[in-house]
Amino acid sequence: MDSLPDASDRRRFLSISLAGTLAALASGRASARVNPRQRALFEASRLGSLAGRRRMRESLRMRQSRALIQSRLPIPETRTSGDEDSLPDAIGSFTKTLPHDARGVVEPAAWQAMLDALDSGAEADLDAIPSGGPVKLANPEAAWAFSLFGADPHALGMPAAPGYASAQTAGEMVELYAHALLRDVPFEAYEQRRRGEGVADIISALNALGDFRGPKEAGEVTPRTLFRGNMPGCLDGNYISQFLLLPVPFGALPMDQRFRVTAVGDDHMTDAAGWLNILRGGAPTTTATHDDTPRYITTGRDLGEFVHVDFPFQAYLNAALILLGRGVPFHPSNPFNRYANRESFVTYGISEIVGRMGEVSQLALKTAWRQKWLVHRRLRPEVFGGRLHHKLEGNHDSPIHADLLDSVLPRLVHRRNRSWFLPMAYPEGSPTHPAYPAGHAVTAGACTTVLKAFFDGSAVLGDPVEVDPDSDATALRPYSGGDTLTVGGELNKLGNNIAIGRNIAGVHYRSDGHEGMLLGEKVAVAAMRDWIGLATPPAGPIRFEGFDGSTIEI
Repeated sequence: MDSLPDASDRRRFLSISLAGTLAALASGRASARVNPRQRALFEASRLGSLAGRRRMRESLRMRQSRALIQSRLPIPETRTSGDEDSLPDAIGSFTKTLPHDARGVVEPAAWQAMLDALDSGAEADLDAIPSGGPVKLANPEAAWAFSLFGADPHALGMPAAPGYASAQTAGEMVELYAHALLRDVPFEAYEQRRRGEGVADIISALNALGDFRGPKEAGEVTPRTLFRGNMPGCLDGNYISQFLLLPVPFGALPMDQRFRVTAVGDDHMTDAAGWLNILRGGAPTTTATHDDTPRYITTGRDLGEFVHVDFPFQAYLNAALILLGRGVPFHPSNPFNRYANRESFVTYGISEIVGRMGEVSQLALKTAWRQKWLVHRRLRPEVFGGRLHHKLEGNHDSPIHADLLDSVLPRLVHRRNRSWFLPMAYPEGSPTHPAYPAGHAVTAGACTTVLKAFFDGSAVLGDPVEVDPDSDATALRPYSGGDTLTVGGELNKLGNNIAIGRNIAGVHYRSDGHEGMLLGEKVAVAAMRDWIGLATPPAGPIRFEGFDGSTIEI
């Protein structure tokens, strides 16, 4: 007797037999001997194909309708500071990594080559941009990247960057010198230790400015408002958001938020040779010195190091996990709030919330890169500090506003370092892409806006904490202040902590951060209109407080 076929042979026989039967049924030539089970399989296959085609047509219709809605939005007017046209030698523009002379003035041919490349976008033109050293430009190609949901990166606008010679830029540079002077003073010591730490002198210097856009109380900068954001919740509680202090329930790996920080006094680019080397795209000649003990963020230097090595949506992924782990209520518009027998997960729940952080941060960065490379091309603060140094040393003149020239704060830095350069927290200085807007800030605005749409921003954040002042920044204790801390307020504060942390490190101006967050909010709102329109079940309207205090409705 022949042996029975093995399992794989039986499966192959059945698949061939079924395929033949289905073909016969489809051609109308099937004999009456076709059994009912085979006929049922054929009908299921036919109906499944019809349902699949209907689904694909519906998917196409939805994609087209969302794209049409986005394409019909008005294109904002593009405005710049005008510095590129009005100032000589590109002194107000981003030229880092290009060849420069000893004063830090870019070689005209190199500058023109970069303008030509950014005008054409052609790979050959981008390849032809001259380099002054081994450090590369940071991904100018991303300025032309498309996105297939939300607003196209070229469809959103922002105000012009403050001009090189403006009082606003002078005020922002004075604040940057203040950041450098106070990098090692704990935020919570601004009020308790005003004397002997330079805080009083810095507050006086900021209040003397003709145009300073930081938060104020009764028209004055105070220890409580120093270096904080202008958005709702930023003046409540500690300087550092709860979302940078509370433990993160990272799956089965609970994590505290003590970080590797740099050592006290670890500043860079304070001499002419080091500054020029970095401007030309040279490799850093100094290295960062790190503290061996992980610590909670308590100083500007700590915060600057966090935003030095973080990945784009790290802080907001952590915030989402904290909110989910603490059972913070979802936004009242969440449709699963009304269901008694099912809960959110893939839509409106943990999977969607944490996944959207990565998606919207990528949208935000594409939008930021278009503004940076194709519109504003604002020079970095480290270069402005060099312009100030060479002007005061008589090496090169430029139209710097008197508010900066007359400020006591650059003189205090000069007394410390024997130069007028802006001390940088990073050996490499700023990244090799233009300043305005700050990529960290656009990402912050986008991610925190999405979180405010998913969670109840008015909910009180229970059991807040603060860094124990007697622990040398290694332990937490219950929050001792009297402010009520809300989810929305602490998310706004988180975004501002991240944006301003880059300022404190010396790589961005205040307007890079503030306007960047507002642009990120636009990115998120446009994306959420698509996400909500495609979700099952649909949600809306979703209302929450925007960064300017107004109500946003999606």
